[in-house]
Amino acid sequence: MKSTLAQIEDIQKHGYTLDFSAVFNHALENFKKISLYSALIIFLFSIVFGIAILGIIGTIYSLETVSKELIKGLDIQNLSYTELFITTAGVSFVTALLAPFGAGFLKMADCADKDEEFNVSTIFYYYRAPYFIQLFVVTLITSLVSSAISNIIENAGFVFIGTAISIFINFFVYFSIPLIVFGKLNAIEALKSSFIIVTKNPLMIFAVFVIGFIGSMVGLVACGIGVLFTIVFNSSMVYATYYEIFTVDQEENPIDSIGRPDLE
Repeated sequence: MKSTLAQIEDIQKHGYTLDFSAVFNHALENFKKISLYSALIIFLFSIVFGIAILGIIGTIYSLETVSKELIKGLDIQNLSYTELFITTAGVSFVTALLAPFGAGFLKMADCADKDEEFNVSTIFYYYRAPYFIQLFVVTLITSLVSSAISNIIENAGFVFIGTAISIFINFFVYFSIPLIVFGKLNAIEALKSSFIIVTKNPLMIFAVFVIGFIGSMVGLVACGIGVLFTIVFNSSMVYATYYEIFTVDQEENPIDSIGRPDLE
């Protein structure tokens, strides 16, 4: 079976086809298997993360200051360039730390698709070598670039343009996470490969990108709480799209790993 990089080379030379209905149906069936369990995990860990973040902010600034300035501080245009830099770096770092947690939903989707057992520990599967450092790096790079550009533009008063650029960047790195966890690529290879895949069929990938986002946000109509059940639809969509494009060999070929110190 061809390695992921070999398949990427084929895609770069010959392109690929993608059946939207097959992707959507696969994602929907997979979503049904993981939605309830993932909702419980998201609810529990949202509480834990929320308390931890408030504790950190309260320790640095004091709760009284936070309560008075939080809403004002959320407005990018109220920040100085120094504050903007600190905010961008801080948010990017935290986002990168949480990347393996988000990737855990792809692992859950994979287990469900293969009728394998999964539990709470599955969500932390990628907080281990060789995945953690690669997920951290790829998310840190993406978040820093995306946040820095969009925040600078928003700070100048062009809010919608900044948001559009952030979405644009995330669109082109759509496959970076699954390429690491399933394709065994390192961070830089994943970013380059994701760009190649997206540009070879941009309209179809944009369609699944948008549908995945809309599907995840459908739960907001149920007083917001329903989003706990629907938010992982995007993970199912990413998973289904990746597996529609790639022939996947879950067991890494030992020969392919020779000379790959980044994955040792």
